[in-house]
Amino acid sequence: MAQAPIQKSRIIVWFRDDLRLHDNPTVHAAATKVKSKQAAEVVPLYCFDPRHFGTTPHGSKKTGDYRAKFLLESVQDLKQNLKSIGSDLLIHMGRPEDALTELANVEQKTTILLQTQITSEELSVEAKVKRALKGQAQCECVWGHTLYHPEDVPYKLDMSDLPDTFTPARHKVCYSHLSKHAPPASQIEQHAQVRAALPTPQQGELPLPDGLPKAMLECNPQAVEDLNAVVPKGSQQLSSQELNEHAVHRFKGGETEALARLKYYLWDTDLLTNYFQTRNGMLGGDYSTKFSPWLAHGNLSARTIYHEIKKYESARKANKSTYWVIFELLWRDYFRFFTQKHGNKLFAEYGITGKKLRWNEDPQAFQRWKDGQTGLPLVDANMRELKQTGFMSNRGRQNVASYLVLDMGVDWRKGADWFETVLQDYDVCSNWGNWVAAAGLTGGRINHFNITKQSKDYDLEGEYAKTWIPELKNVSSKRIHEPWLMSQSEQQQFGVSIGQDYPAPIPSSQLVRPHGSPEGGRNQGGGTGRGRGGKRGHGRGGRQNDRHRTQPRGEYERFG
Repeated sequence: MAQAPIQKSRIIVWFRDDLRLHDNPTVHAAATKVKSKQAAEVVPLYCFDPRHFGTTPHGSKKTGDYRAKFLLESVQDLKQNLKSIGSDLLIHMGRPEDALTELANVEQKTTILLQTQITSEELSVEAKVKRALKGQAQCECVWGHTLYHPEDVPYKLDMSDLPDTFTPARHKVCYSHLSKHAPPASQIEQHAQVRAALPTPQQGELPLPDGLPKAMLECNPQAVEDLNAVVPKGSQQLSSQELNEHAVHRFKGGETEALARLKYYLWDTDLLTNYFQTRNGMLGGDYSTKFSPWLAHGNLSARTIYHEIKKYESARKANKSTYWVIFELLWRDYFRFFTQKHGNKLFAEYGITGKKLRWNEDPQAFQRWKDGQTGLPLVDANMRELKQTGFMSNRGRQNVASYLVLDMGVDWRKGADWFETVLQDYDVCSNWGNWVAAAGLTGGRINHFNITKQSKDYDLEGEYAKTWIPELKNVSSKRIHEPWLMSQSEQQQFGVSIGQDYPAPIPSSQLVRPHGSPEGGRNQGGGTGRGRGGKRGHGRGGRQNDRHRTQPRGEYERFG
C-alpha cells in the first residue's frame, strides 16, 4: 500500500502592533517552523480593522489622523521589507476574521501566529476570529511586547502578585546587571535577565505560496484618505495633515526609520550620553530619544534598544544617561504587567481602588483643556502641540493630566480617551495605566502638580509657551507663566488682552478638585508638587534638585 503524501502546512503570521522583522517572536517562530519542516509556507497578513477607526465613547476618532499616517507608513515599510526577503504582506481592508477564514486552507493544516495581547478589545477580536474559523486553523499566541519576558520575572505568569507601585516591583527584578550607574536601590537581587534579540529572517526563510487572494496581495493603500474605506458609517473621516513647522520631529512610521533613529541617537550623535540632562526638554528633536511611536507600533523592539545600548556602553561610554534609557523601558514593562494583573479595572471610572470621586460635568471645561484654552500657558502650549502634531513631551503629559483631573476635576477617562485619539505613540497599557495613576486611583500617592512652578522650572524664559501660543509671543519672561497677573498697561505693552486674545484661567471657585484642595491652598498653579514626579518614582513636582531622588523623567515608557 502506497504511503500517503505528506500534507503541506501553512503558517499565517497575523501582524498587529508588531510591525517589524527584527526581534519579532511571531516571525521567528514562523521561520523556525519552516526550517524544521513543520511548515512549508508562510502568509504574512495585516488587517486595517474597521473597529480601530470608529468613534470612542467620548465622541473622538479612535485612531486620529497623525497615528493613522504613522500606522500606514509602518505597514508600507513592512511590506517592502518582506518583499526584500522574497515574501510579501497581504493587506486586508476589513475585519481580520474575514481575511483569516479565507486564508485558512481547509486542505492544509493551518496555524495562525500572533503576538499575545492582554486587553479586552484585542482579546474580543481574537475570540471573534476563533469563532469564525470553526476549527479550520489553530491560533498560537507568542509574547513579544516587553523588555523582560514574563516567564523571567519573579512573579506569577498572571502577575497577580505584582506590586501595585513600581518601586517594590523593580526591587524584586534584577537591574544591577544593567549598568554600574544604576541607583543602589536597584542592586538588591539578581532575578531576571534580558533575553537575546531574535534574528531577522533572511532571503527565502518565509516562503510565500502561490494562489493567494489577488485583492489582498495587491492591496497597498498609499494615503491616509485611503483608510476611509474602513471607517464605519457615521464616524469621522481621516485626512492627511500638514507637518507643523514647530513639530519636534518629522516622525515616519516603519522599521527602517526606527532603526535609523536608534543608530542616530546612539552611534551617529552620542546623544545617548546626555539623555539624563536633556530628558525634561520640550523643544527640539533631540531632548529625548523619540523612540516611543516606533515602540508603540512594534517597529522597534525594547530588547533591540537594550542590546544596542549595551554595545554602546562597551564601545564608547557608560554613564547615568545610558542606564536611564534602559530604566525607562522598565516602566513600559511595568504598565503592561500591571494591566495584565488588573484587566478591565484599568479602564473603570474609579480605577483600581474603586474610590468614588465627584467629577466636573461641565463640557466646556474639558473642551478648553483639549483646545489649549485653559489660561495656563504650560498646559495650553502642550495641548496645542499635541493637537497639531500628535506628540507631547513626557513633562508636558504629566502636567496636563494633573491639571485636568486634580484641578479641573474632569473624569480622567476623557483625558485618556483624547490621548488615544491624537497621540502618534499611543500604547493602550502605558496610556491608560498612566492616566488612572494620574487620577490617584491606583492606591499610590496622589501627585498634584504646581503648574506655575513647573513652568518656571522647565520653561524659564517661556520659549516653549511662546512657540505654541503666539498670542503671548511678546510677553516678558517675568509674566509669561502667569499672564493673568499683567496690569492693563502691561497688556497694552505686550500686545495681548487677557480675557480676549488669550483666556483668563478658570477661577479657583470653579475647580472641582475631586481629591480635595492641595496642601497650602495654591490656586491656578495646581498644588504642592508632592509625590512621584507627577506619575513616576520619588521625584517632586518641581525641579529635580534632590540628589537622593533616583526616579527618571523619561518620555516613551510613560504615556503613549
